[in-house]
Amino acid sequence: MSSKQKCVVLGVTGGIAAYKACEILRLLQKRGMDVFVVMTKNACRFVAPLTFETLSGHPVAVDTFERPATWEVEHIALAKRADLFLIAPATANIIGKMANGIADDMLSTTVMATRAPVMVAPAMNTGMWDNPATQENVKKLIARGVHVVTPASGHLACGDSGAGKLEDVNVIAERAIAVLEQEKDLAGLRVLVTAGPTREALDPVRYVSNRSSGKMGYALAENAAMRGADVTLLTGPVSIEPPAGVTVVKFTTTQDLLDRALEHAGSQDILIQAAAPADYRAEEVAPQKIKKNDGEPLVLRLVENPDVAATLGKAKRDDQVFVGFAAETNDVTAHAQGKLVKKNLDMIVANDVTRPGAGFDVDTNIVTLIEPDAMRALPLMTKTEAAGHILTRAKELLDAKRA
Repeated sequence: MSSKQKCVVLGVTGGIAAYKACEILRLLQKRGMDVFVVMTKNACRFVAPLTFETLSGHPVAVDTFERPATWEVEHIALAKRADLFLIAPATANIIGKMANGIADDMLSTTVMATRAPVMVAPAMNTGMWDNPATQENVKKLIARGVHVVTPASGHLACGDSGAGKLEDVNVIAERAIAVLEQEKDLAGLRVLVTAGPTREALDPVRYVSNRSSGKMGYALAENAAMRGADVTLLTGPVSIEPPAGVTVVKFTTTQDLLDRALEHAGSQDILIQAAAPADYRAEEVAPQKIKKNDGEPLVLRLVENPDVAATLGKAKRDDQVFVGFAAETNDVTAHAQGKLVKKNLDMIVANDVTRPGAGFDVDTNIVTLIEPDAMRALPLMTKTEAAGHILTRAKELLDAKRA
């Protein structure tokens, strides 16, 4: 943190999750942030402005035309004051306004005027989140560099279940702090990150895959981009939005992943193979949907896929750093050390996916960073935090190679 106290302008919109903004405010304050609040009129129906004024110690801005306590154009003053502009919760309405340049109230006017980084944490009904208009608007914001904290899935206040629930407040606050405190120590470097699962077809409707959510790889790509790197993200089929400011290249099969990785690897400084490619594929893909056969067992003949990490490791230059992952269920360290040598890696990130809080489908991880002559076990932390440690060590290894 610099000697100058950082300022977060917290936008609160009219959804049932508005009350959670109070906790986000307190979490930011605990990290030394000065927080100013801008509310929409509908947000005031859920939480009184007095609540945020008491917590923040500052007047709450709601009405664009209300006479300010001091002589200044309030929305411009707030826009200039912000080191980060965070909207949580962000309704479909404010996302639509931001995406399409509409500024018709205090919040939309202020966020349009700011030059600070902007982050939104959407919260809404599942149908609204899945609506093509909302998805198109979110993609517009991401393309403009807005940080989007993808909503979680769960039971919603309206009674529905699905995507649209405000992400955990601790995750939102952490993402905000990461944007505020991130140094540009990777500026000028090119970083390739692979993420997510592959899918190997069995017939026109079925495939072999795995439980990888892509969250670890996406956290790495986002962290690298925030630290100034030129990031290329190779992504398998996942249900999360890619981070702002990265070049996205999609793949489906393990062969697709390998082909795309070989296309880009030669121009990179740091390679991170965080994707989970399928080790096997069908020897023959059925041209039509496979049908049941009166209780008879189905026999599938599988053949090995190419080893993506090993192939990239063979082609790695001496002035590149190559980081791999080992998601294991037993003998984690031994398996990881074997892969480190076999695949010509500079470092491998090992984790036991059977441990609570680690592995697939969760926002946390427990990893060990293993090098040829060193090993460092990290405690339970979010995947965002783990990404920071991994990239910091990768940068140190790169600097040592090029010294």
